[in-house]
Amino acid sequence: MNILVEAAVESLDDALAAVDGGADRLELCANLADGGTTPSEDLIADVVEQVDIPVFVMIRPRGGSFVYSTTELEEMRRSIDRARELDVDGFVFGVLNSSNRIDTIRTQSLIDVAADLPVTFHRAFDRVHDRIDALDALMDLGIARVLTSGGAPTARQGLASLRELVEVAGDGIVILAGGGVRFQNVLELVDETGVQEVHARCEMQADRIRAIRDALTE
Repeated sequence: MNILVEAAVESLDDALAAVDGGADRLELCANLADGGTTPSEDLIADVVEQVDIPVFVMIRPRGGSFVYSTTELEEMRRSIDRARELDVDGFVFGVLNSSNRIDTIRTQSLIDVAADLPVTFHRAFDRVHDRIDALDALMDLGIARVLTSGGAPTARQGLASLRELVEVAGDGIVILAGGGVRFQNVLELVDETGVQEVHARCEMQADRIRAIRDALTE
């Protein structure tokens, strides 16, 4: 089963362990306990230099809501610029408005800075009220993929919603399933929803990623 496994990491040790475990791509963050924020430039440089799989960098100035001030948006644009200079492979970000809808104008402003690099819209997506409408908006923006649990606390609890999102997305955008993905549930998640990419956290535990990879090849 050719399923892509993305590992969320917040240190060089995490990144190396994820690669050892068989991860196909990294989401590099700081402060995963807060849902991930922008990592330091030093960490980005170290990880990019020492791994040979794609590195997507989280761009998020703080934890909490996904409604950002003008100052925070400018900080995010500067972070994207600096990360591009460090040869990252893509970005992970998302902006909502005060009504918990996709802020298309501000998201577009970040996409413009990312230029030709692919963008994942992160789990801010799970805060929106109408996920199908939000998915359409992201496709119109040219977002490459969306990380989501289907709006549920975990991907396993969001199976029905994830299945609908995969059907609506078609070839227009990748649905990356995340939220409590483990070796015990990943095969059910893939079989029941049709997702082709899954996302799991790696904390210096190569075996966690390896177990997910092994479950997908049984």
